Amino acid sequence: MKLRTTLKQGITIPSLIFIVGICLISAIYPRLTEALLTVVKGFIFVNLNWIYVWAVTIFVIFLVYIMTGKYGNIRLGRNDSKPDYSFFSWLSMLFAAGMGIGLMYFSVAEPMQHYSNGIFAGRPPIERAQNAQLYTFFHWGVHAWAIYGVVGLALAYFSYRYRLPLSLRSCFYPLLKDKIKGKWGNVIDIFALCSTFFGITTTLGFGVVQINSGLVKMGILPETGFIYQAVIVAVLVTLSVLSAVSGLDKGVKLLSKINIIAVVILLLFVLITGPTVYLIGSFTEGIGTYLNSFFSLTFNTHVYEENTQTWFYDWTILYWAWWISWSPYVGLFIARISKGRTIREFVSAVLIIPTLFNFIWMSVFGNSAIWLDMNAAEGQLSQMASDSDGLMFKFLEYLPFTDVMSIFVILIILIFFVTSADSGIFVMNNIATKNARISPKWQTAGWGILLSVLALMLLNAGGLAALQSMTLITALPFSVIMLLFIVSLIKALMIDKNYYERNFSSTTVPWSGEHWKERLKQIVSFNDSASADLYIETTAREAFEDLLTEFSANGIEARINSEEQPKKLEIEIKYDLINNFIYGVKSESKIISEFLLNEENLPDSEENRVYFPKSYFGDNREGYDVKLFTKNELISDVLKHYERFIDIISEEKNSIFISSDANHRFK
Repeated sequence: MKLRTTLKQGITIPSLIFIVGICLISAIYPRLTEALLTVVKGFIFVNLNWIYVWAVTIFVIFLVYIMTGKYGNIRLGRNDSKPDYSFFSWLSMLFAAGMGIGLMYFSVAEPMQHYSNGIFAGRPPIERAQNAQLYTFFHWGVHAWAIYGVVGLALAYFSYRYRLPLSLRSCFYPLLKDKIKGKWGNVIDIFALCSTFFGITTTLGFGVVQINSGLVKMGILPETGFIYQAVIVAVLVTLSVLSAVSGLDKGVKLLSKINIIAVVILLLFVLITGPTVYLIGSFTEGIGTYLNSFFSLTFNTHVYEENTQTWFYDWTILYWAWWISWSPYVGLFIARISKGRTIREFVSAVLIIPTLFNFIWMSVFGNSAIWLDMNAAEGQLSQMASDSDGLMFKFLEYLPFTDVMSIFVILIILIFFVTSADSGIFVMNNIATKNARISPKWQTAGWGILLSVLALMLLNAGGLAALQSMTLITALPFSVIMLLFIVSLIKALMIDKNYYERNFSSTTVPWSGEHWKERLKQIVSFNDSASADLYIETTAREAFEDLLTEFSANGIEARINSEEQPKKLEIEIKYDLINNFIYGVKSESKIISEFLLNEENLPDSEENRVYFPKSYFGDNREGYDVKLFTKNELISDVLKHYERFIDIISEEKNSIFISSDANHRFK
């Protein structure tokens, strides 16, 4: 029997060859591979770190502009689309996918590592504590979510607004058009699939180590050995596959809700049993410090502070690279659950709400740990700063109900593990199938099995660090790709806004319905150059000659000017002290859409360009197509602009615009 599959060979086969190949090399030659990739990563971080700094800065500026500007009301879908999920469900899923295990892994470890870092050793403890909070806010704040937001917004917009596949290739449609369906599109999706797989594999590998460490400290497991890690992976990946197979509306959504409720309970426990007043005060002050330092942190490359440059590479640049490498996965997942939201709603939620929660979370856990280290732990927590796997559980020893809360933390990590893995499995299958609506369950399970086998292989061989370096290296080219997403988005949004807000043509203003049959023929016909020239030589010339006669009868000196290439005809009224009044008609052309050319329900066109007579004015205002004007309507239009001209020159405040000795002359 032939197995049914929705996998696309042009994406899946090259991706699997590259993924398995890199993992095998990292497992067989872990030290050599890690050494080589570390050199490449070091070169990028030291010499090209400015690319990450500028890219992330542009992402933040772009999203703030989109959120507050005229494009904010555009909906991710049809104009009458409604969100698929409630606000709480939506927020829970994007949050669980976006940060996941990292919140548990770094909430105590990162502030403690900044606090105890040797480069800050000469500073007073209070200043080091403030800086630890500030840098943690910086790395887990607006900048991180802006990276996810750009990818998620581009994917959601082009998928639901343009009705393209939910794939990274779709984000290039305004730039590449139908080329996204071919090899270029496959290359983009292959890159996204590999990047997603590497990011999830390394993160989940480190997550398993933390779970194993916690179980050892609880006395549930005797040691942190590979056998125990394999059992943990087998159980968790099985749960992840079951969740992914059940779909977004069941497993993923349910676990995400449980997750967010559980972390809020843990957060409140630490806040209440820890130094509550200190935590609230430090959080408040931390927000102010972050806002005051926002721009200096954003653009700081530490080029004038050589002693902190290594720290800058190992933290800020590594974080930017890590978030960028995860953005195809997180962005695609966020896009998948965001149909029906407006752009303003999407960006506000993605950029502000998770950032604020991260700040609260990091303040409560990080500042509690630092306070305990200074007042109760006698420096024991800072001495363990490098042991990220066990630091959270050591921290809990200084709070009540240690054993119960340690088990609770392990359960949260387990759920985070499952939600990250199941959403990752869902995303990888989505990329490999070009967003197939229904895939066989064995196929979804296959991604989970591959993920677990390669993660365990790398854990056993010590190749996770090499794979992590590989993931961070891929962030550099993808940061450039993300900048192109912005270019593509801006181009598409401008077209979108113009399409839905374009008003009726100026030529429709004087219509009475008297000549409706003739107008219909003109509307559906494609005019060539000769027809545009004919309108100028007949209708426009007759209108201008009648006007010339009437102007002269009223004592106004006027004349008619003309040019042949391109065809132009204008009526000009001469003045000595102000600009001459000019109303002209010229032959213009524009390219016809291929869709219109291939439409059988319209007359055929011999070429992909249409010609039309277009008005122009002496003050260089934008003109419009006048082909549907009759002679009398064209005369009326000239007089309308002449009346405007007289009204403007009668006001003294406009003298700077109307006084000129550069009056128009035909050569």
